[in-house]
Amino acid sequence: MYSDYSGSGAAYLALLLILIPIILIFSLIFYVIAAFFLMKVFDKAGVQGKWRAWVPVYNTMVLGKLGDVSPWIVLGASVATAVLSQIPVIGWIFSIVAIAVLIMYAWRVGLKFGQDWYYLLLFLIPGLGALIWLGILAFGSSRWNPNIAPSPWANTFLADKTVWQGIPVQPGAAAAGPGGYPGTGPAAPGSYPPPPAGYTPPAPGGSTPPPTAPGGPAAPGGPGEPPTAPEPPRP
Repeated sequence: MYSDYSGSGAAYLALLLILIPIILIFSLIFYVIAAFFLMKVFDKAGVQGKWRAWVPVYNTMVLGKLGDVSPWIVLGASVATAVLSQIPVIGWIFSIVAIAVLIMYAWRVGLKFGQDWYYLLLFLIPGLGALIWLGILAFGSSRWNPNIAPSPWANTFLADKTVWQGIPVQPGAAAAGPGGYPGTGPAAPGSYPPPPAGYTPPAPGGSTPPPTAPGGPAAPGGPGEPPTAPEPPRP
């Protein structure tokens, strides 16, 4: 019986020695393809520095910023999932939270590329789905347009308020109004509201133009001058 257990252990070890290199090779190939797709996506979004797409974890934080989610929330969800994944209940909860954060910024990035929400269903395909989604964004004909309606979490701690050099700052709630286009919403803090309809700016030098009479143009001679008496008829 002891020899049987020894034979099973040796077979199991041999199987691991075969599978581990294969898994590592496929993981490396997957990562290289995903980073290459991310590089194309970042280039479309105006991110400077192609190296950002090749740094693990950091490239996900940059994608989170483009998706209007704080990169520190993305980092926290990723680290918590990796550290606590082995705990039966807590690890499962943090895994759900990490997936929710991923879907949030992926949804926003897809909107800025003009993609509909159902493209997120690709994430239901383990591993390969996210790669297909990135490939559609990277090599599709759609252009990057950050001027969309603010995210539902724009005024919460989830929103991206960080500024990193080389990464475009995405328009916020003050820059986009109803319909998602800049200049159609409320004025940004510190700015002046638009003038009312019919407003006439003052003339150069501080003088004010004469008011217009309700029934027509101002009387000849301007305000402050008496009207001219009519000339008597000639014989």
